[in-house]
Amino acid sequence: MNLFYTPDISGNCYQLNEEESKHCIRVLRLAVGDEVRLTDGRGTLYTTRITDAHPKACCVEVVHREENFDRHPYFLHLAVAPTKNMERYEWMLEKITEIGVDIITPVLCEHSERRIFKQDRAEKIVISAMKQSLKTRLPKLQNLTDIKQFICQPFNGEKFICHCAESECLLLPQALKGCSKALIMIGPEGDFSPEEIALALQHEFKAVSLGDTRLRVETAALVACTYMQAVSQIC
Repeated sequence: MNLFYTPDISGNCYQLNEEESKHCIRVLRLAVGDEVRLTDGRGTLYTTRITDAHPKACCVEVVHREENFDRHPYFLHLAVAPTKNMERYEWMLEKITEIGVDIITPVLCEHSERRIFKQDRAEKIVISAMKQSLKTRLPKLQNLTDIKQFICQPFNGEKFICHCAESECLLLPQALKGCSKALIMIGPEGDFSPEEIALALQHEFKAVSLGDTRLRVETAALVACTYMQAVSQIC
């Protein structure tokens, strides 16, 4: 099954944009009467049939819509400092989108080695990952945000900071038990600074560990996302 992202879809008839039309007709070689599945990125899956197989303006008719198609039983906001090698961060964006995340915020920390974040490129990667994994919910990708500003923002749920400064703290899977709405922060290659950790704890973040193994930034984010998914299914 192929999935097309159509955030502005409304009504029973829709015209794909030129890029999606070309992919549908020229690449996939679909024709009039063939089924095409669309999503608005907000959880609705549209089953449509092609009525006009124009390679630049393919028209479809909606035959069925299903809301809350693949809603996961949790809400996860991941705040992750961009890595020095941006390819690693882009890989992370792809994988956590596949697993299931609701909001992604790149955060700028004291020890961050990368201070420029290409928002447009990152959004395209997230959209592509949503389509490839056949999901109907597009994670919200926030702008690069200063860590101190981010920590002070309100969040209606449990807040966790993963860092290496403490040898003894609760493992994240244990901390997530019974938690359906979580904000998890992952620091840069040099970890959070002592001042950032102290500020987070003052704002009701709980210090947690991902285990004894030292993980790369992108691996830590992937592990945190996987823990949230696994714990929600067990509980």
